Amino acid sequence: MGKNWVLQKKRDHYYRMAKRENYRSRASYKLKQINSKFHLIRQGDRVIDLGSSPGGWSQVAAELAGEEGTVISVDIDPMRPIRGVKFIRGDMLLEETLKKVEDAAGGKVDVVISDMSPNISGHYSYDQARSVELAEMAVRTAEKLLKPGGNFVTKVFQGDLFPEYLKIVRERFAMVKVYSPKASRSASSEVYVVCKGYRGIREDKQERPEQHRSGP
Repeated sequence: MGKNWVLQKKRDHYYRMAKRENYRSRASYKLKQINSKFHLIRQGDRVIDLGSSPGGWSQVAAELAGEEGTVISVDIDPMRPIRGVKFIRGDMLLEETLKKVEDAAGGKVDVVISDMSPNISGHYSYDQARSVELAEMAVRTAEKLLKPGGNFVTKVFQGDLFPEYLKIVRERFAMVKVYSPKASRSASSEVYVVCKGYRGIREDKQERPEQHRSGP
């Protein structure tokens, strides 16, 4: 890659737009395009942004949710402050991080979004498997945080494991669509799995022992 990759990035239409319009990432336009088509985030919504750094999706989510909405961003890496966004630094696989997010949200949320991507190794089968792992983590987090009828979107690399992932989310949401926004690079294998109408997990599909516990 080297210098050629840097030059290509600088010529990229959405990269230049992001610089001009003060977005932290060209990925901001992916969420804009996803929301324009599917209306996942509305004014007043409570939104969780998983793997948020450097903050491109959080910026857009804050615009869409408006002053009456709430946006909580979570990442292991640091993120510079964004007006209207509460940032929590932590690993969502840890219960303590989940508790911080739940406390900050003040209850169940309307939308969970994730643009998480693995560190690219150059070995596609490995990268795709890691991408699916991250997407599975995102939907497990959504199960814990979304209110009934809530919405969810996550990035996934297409490959052999992709159909099984679609099966998982289709068991949980009333509507599931696979979408590739124009802002995604043409050479990329990434797609976004857009889910609306969270309906929980059927008892015969429950996967973790804690979900079988009785009581509150």
